[in-house]
This record gives sequence, structure tokens and C-alpha cells, in this order.
Amino acid sequence: MNVHDIPQNPDEHVRFAVHLDRLRHVADPDEAELVSRVLTDPDRTMAQSAVLRHLDRRAADLHPGPAYEEWAQAMTRATIDHPFLTRRLQEWSLFRAVTLKLPWRPDDLLASSDWLQSKTAVGTNTEAVEILAELGRTKRIRNAARNGLNHRSES
Repeated sequence: MNVHDIPQNPDEHVRFAVHLDRLRHVADPDEAELVSRVLTDPDRTMAQSAVLRHLDRRAADLHPGPAYEEWAQAMTRATIDHPFLTRRLQEWSLFRAVTLKLPWRPDDLLASSDWLQSKTAVGTNTEAVEILAELGRTKRIRNAARNGLNHRSES
């Protein structure tokens, strides 16, 4: 099976598993093309879910290093017609900035999804955690951030 083939199995669970496997094993030069192809699956929700898992896995591996920027740009181009996926990539970029203490804006963090706020609330950037302890979107996020700050002060 090559990058251009989309599994034709009518069972979306089988196609989902195949997509995940192919995304997990794709060579870097073929990754953006495969992501684009997976997103042509007739079951749009399933396809986006498979790509989301892939993006999260790859971003988690790449975000600390310099390869992240080029990868994120390529994945943004591959997912441009899928607002949820492009937003997730933007949030990974914000997470990267917060984590690596690169320039970021508190308003961007406060406008971010529960997913990103929750991930950041248990992180190591004290400024971001303090902001979320005070102004995080949900009680759960605020509590997680406060717990993280309290844990640090006890150490």
C-alpha cells in the first residue's frame, strides 16, 4: 500500500486502525501528503480523529526541539481545511512557547481550549500556571494550577 491508497474497507473502525498504523510508520518526507490523504476519507470525523492522534503524538515528541517549527508549518498546510486540527497545531505552538519560555501572550493562553489550559496548568512555567490558577476557564483548570503552585512552594 502506498501513500496514495486509502483503505476501502467499509468498516470505519478498520480504516481508523489502518490510518493510525500508516501515520505511525510514515517517513518524514511523506507525512504531510499522508495526512492530507487520510483527511479525504469519507468519514470525516474518524479521519480527523486519526490525524489528531497523530498530530498530538508527533507534536509531543517534536515540540522541545528546532524541528518542530518546520513540521508544524507543513502540518498546518496539510490540515488547512480542517479548523479544529489547525487550531490544535496553533495550541501546540503556544504550548511550546510557554514550555520553552519563548515569547507568548497571556491573552492567547486564556483564549485557548480546555485541553491546552489543562496541559499548561500542570507545567513548569510559573507565570502561565499563576495566570491559570487565577483566570483558567474551568474550576478544574484553576484547581490543577493552584495545586501545582502549592506543590512547588512545599518543595
